[in-house]
Amino acid sequence: MGKEAGLAAFVALMLALPMGGFRTTEAVTGLSLEFRPLFVIVPVAFVFLGRIVLIVLRERRGGLPRGDGGPGLMDRIARGASQGSTTIGIVILAIAIVMPFMPFSNRYLIDTATTVLIYVMLGWGLNIVVGLAGLLDLGYVAFYAVGAYSYALLSTEFGLSFWICLPLAGVFAALAGVLLGFPVLRLRGDYLAIVTLGFGEIIRLILLNWYEVTNGPDGISRIPRPTFLGLEFTRRPTEDITAFHQYFDIPYSGEHRVIFLYFLILGLALLTNLFTQRIRKLPVGRGWEALREDEIACRSLGINPTNTKLTAFGLGALFGGFAGAFFATRQGFISPESFTFIESAIILSIVVLGGMGSQLGVVLAATLLIVLPELGRELAQFRMLVFGAAMVGIMVWRPRGLLAHREPTLLLYGRGRGAT
Repeated sequence: MGKEAGLAAFVALMLALPMGGFRTTEAVTGLSLEFRPLFVIVPVAFVFLGRIVLIVLRERRGGLPRGDGGPGLMDRIARGASQGSTTIGIVILAIAIVMPFMPFSNRYLIDTATTVLIYVMLGWGLNIVVGLAGLLDLGYVAFYAVGAYSYALLSTEFGLSFWICLPLAGVFAALAGVLLGFPVLRLRGDYLAIVTLGFGEIIRLILLNWYEVTNGPDGISRIPRPTFLGLEFTRRPTEDITAFHQYFDIPYSGEHRVIFLYFLILGLALLTNLFTQRIRKLPVGRGWEALREDEIACRSLGINPTNTKLTAFGLGALFGGFAGAFFATRQGFISPESFTFIESAIILSIVVLGGMGSQLGVVLAATLLIVLPELGRELAQFRMLVFGAAMVGIMVWRPRGLLAHREPTLLLYGRGRGAT
């Protein structure tokens, strides 16, 4: 026990020394190095004691990995969440609806919740491809970018409103998904991941270098904001425009637009969830699950893997395009820097950490991955280190995801009955 914990502590020491053990300070002769022992002792001691705790827990389980013994607490929680998903979903929805009007609510909280909902929507869209169809997609940010740039160009160049551009952005992203689907029809596993990764980089480089259309690295600015039934959220509207606060005869507040955007992305996310839940019960949804489990068996059942993959890529990209259009109208400015590979990694992490195929798991994982770095801002340069350690811990204790327990979409004999 001591030898294993000491080895882990030594590795932590080697990492803590260069990362936090020294810092540069100004001196009369220039810069000098200052040693900070506390930033070395604390992480080393934490790793040493934590390793001992893990060893003790492992020995108490008789050395069996999670899943070989009795169900743990998180397994029971996951099973309960799966069985009562409707009730839990209603509770979460009720909290989301009343949250902007609570006494403790403020603009920062609503903005953070809006960001969480964007990633929830993206996670549900990618869940179609990865969680249901079992196709590893590392370039999902490409569809996010197509939707954002489609809305930005249509609104700024042709003067179309948000409500007209939104479905068009989704359609363009879906077409991009189908185009990606054709070259990867014969690929699977790591080869599929490499191709999708390359597709994401191709889209980013096109946006970066096609200056005549996308404005290159300068991005697109002054993207129009959405209106509420034609009412604009502005303090001083022009003569032919009625402002939101004027129509309802209320004092102007900058939070009106923030709350409207929050409910807009909440509605789009709910639309994504309802569509996904419905389509999972249709033949195409069951075809995705069959493809995920075994492509050869899928062919033997008469399911066309080509059409199944194309529908998964197309529908997953559709919701990515919707989220991209909302991102563009919320920010008012977009550039290729907003659609790098790290965004794809975050979205995929949400799907994997939440439990592939789990809708509630995506909500929980998106909340953790977006809120946790915000809570760690006081840690300054160490907040991403804490964030990474939390992700490693989740994957060590819950390798299948936070809410990995799920039943098949279609049960031949119904719940509670076994095969005869």
